Amino acid sequence: MGNLLVNTRDQKFVLYEQLEIQKLFSSEKYADYNEEVLDMMLTEAEKMAVDLILPTYDVGDREGCTFQDGKVKIPKCYHDVFKKFCEAGWLSAHKDVEVGGQNMPILAYSACVEYFDAANFAFMMYPGLTAGAAGLIEEHGTEEQKNKYMYRMFTGEWAGTMCLTEPGAGTDVGALRTTAKRLPDGTFSITGTKCFISCGDQDLTENIIHPVLARIEGDPPGTGGISIFVVPKYRVNEDGTLGEFNDVNTGNIEHKMGIKGSATCTLNFGDEGKCIGELLGKEREGMRIMFQMMNEARLEVGMQALGHATAAYERALQYAKERIQSAPVWEMKNPSAKPVTIIEHPDIRRTLLWMKAYVEGIRALNYFTGFCIDMAHVGEDEAARKNYQGFVEVLIPICKAYSSDKAMEICSFAIDVHGGYGYCQEYPVEQYMRDCKIACLYEGTNAIQSLDLVGRKLAMNRGQNVMNLFSEIGATIEKAKKSEDLKSYGKSLENAFNAVNGLTQQFAKWGKSAGFILPVMNARPYLMILGDLCVGWFLLQAANIASEKLAAIYEQAGAETKAQQRALARENKDVAFYQGKIASAKFFMTTIAPALEGRCGAIQYGERIPLEMLEESFSS
Repeated sequence: MGNLLVNTRDQKFVLYEQLEIQKLFSSEKYADYNEEVLDMMLTEAEKMAVDLILPTYDVGDREGCTFQDGKVKIPKCYHDVFKKFCEAGWLSAHKDVEVGGQNMPILAYSACVEYFDAANFAFMMYPGLTAGAAGLIEEHGTEEQKNKYMYRMFTGEWAGTMCLTEPGAGTDVGALRTTAKRLPDGTFSITGTKCFISCGDQDLTENIIHPVLARIEGDPPGTGGISIFVVPKYRVNEDGTLGEFNDVNTGNIEHKMGIKGSATCTLNFGDEGKCIGELLGKEREGMRIMFQMMNEARLEVGMQALGHATAAYERALQYAKERIQSAPVWEMKNPSAKPVTIIEHPDIRRTLLWMKAYVEGIRALNYFTGFCIDMAHVGEDEAARKNYQGFVEVLIPICKAYSSDKAMEICSFAIDVHGGYGYCQEYPVEQYMRDCKIACLYEGTNAIQSLDLVGRKLAMNRGQNVMNLFSEIGATIEKAKKSEDLKSYGKSLENAFNAVNGLTQQFAKWGKSAGFILPVMNARPYLMILGDLCVGWFLLQAANIASEKLAAIYEQAGAETKAQQRALARENKDVAFYQGKIASAKFFMTTIAPALEGRCGAIQYGERIPLEMLEESFSS
């Protein structure tokens, strides 16, 4: 541990012991990777995060971004770090070698990114968006477009964005008004305004390449008539040099609650009728193309949430071990009792264990989803690849929405552990909470993610995807029930699982009748319920592994009694770690899992109160 960002021991447990990333290394695509190589890359990622990125966290927040005379300046401290980040190859590490990447599995890259996101996510938005935009050109661009834009983006020489949102349209992308007019040479004249564009303008790179959603004049309304265009801030000459300004003007930057080092801009395209865009892919396939990057983009938001959550927990844990306050409760009547560190107080210990359980569960959830993205490409056969892709479809909205909602709670508890100091800028936990909130809102609000889950993902593949997921959860439960130490906790998760399964089937019945509005109304609570079930699954799975590892260690050490095993944990870090994994699972199964039955039952009442209530009654 020790870096105040990420518990590296738990990270490697999930990678090597729980998910067995070694399975990926046996594939032809990832044959150049092994545990030694990945350990080296994780070490380098940790160094990059701790030594270079982390020092920019509070500085970048205080300095923020400025907008003057139509130009945006970002925190000065980002410039040198961005250069070194790109030179080290991190921007494109998960891309193919042919485009300048290192062909890292998404799972391995996600583990490295956890360090970066925990250090300063506002900074990470610049390389993250650039890699995403370049990836679109890699997948759908012509060879000319790749040579013209992509390679310079993957090296970080030029940056990229994602231009979807418009004033008045928001989540309803189909209502966009940006237009594309055909020009004789095959390019298009782009006219329109995009808002809330992350990293939309900056003084970090000499050019910015904008993928822009627009409707070609004459194409039908709605999402089916949308195309996507490559629109550079500065045009590019045939010899690769920068040409004239492309009529992409910054209207303003937003003054935000958090991620203040990331410039959130309004961009005006074609104010003077001189904005030129190139069609990316085929006409009227803009949404399909853009959504191909959404799974990874939404996983990245889940990783952003995890980054804030793990950093907040590690800071709170350190503070609790150092802050001396009050005598222990069992000594309250002793006037001579000395104050102790606050980690000795029961409420603090319960709070920290709650945070620990959720951080570990969310880490496993996001890592597993990254693993499934990889296995959907390199699985042993088509059926296996299809199953893994099915897991991705179900879990992506949970990674994004559940992780970010829970991360906000974790950050809030971190402030509570610090007390009044946590509310002050002297400690970073208040910034973690401010920076974390945006994860609930962009890349589709968490309400939208919930509707995606309930409205599309549960029924996808005739419901087989979610049934396959439930089958995996059931297998973990059955294994736990065979363990003397874990069987009661396995039974607790089984009760929760049965309730969630029953609610899911009820949703399917409602969906075939006039009651379809009930799943829609309860989509967000359902997503959070399913998220808790998944976290419980991963925690119980980890406990199964830890229990087996501890049994072998105890036998070798001759530690037969609880007292001997506790004593062994004080001198053996592995024993302490595995005991902690089991504690996380037991705590979750006894305090959180039992509540799932009641939460499912509440939805199954089928109440329509929010729908039937008069608008006047909300304010009377």
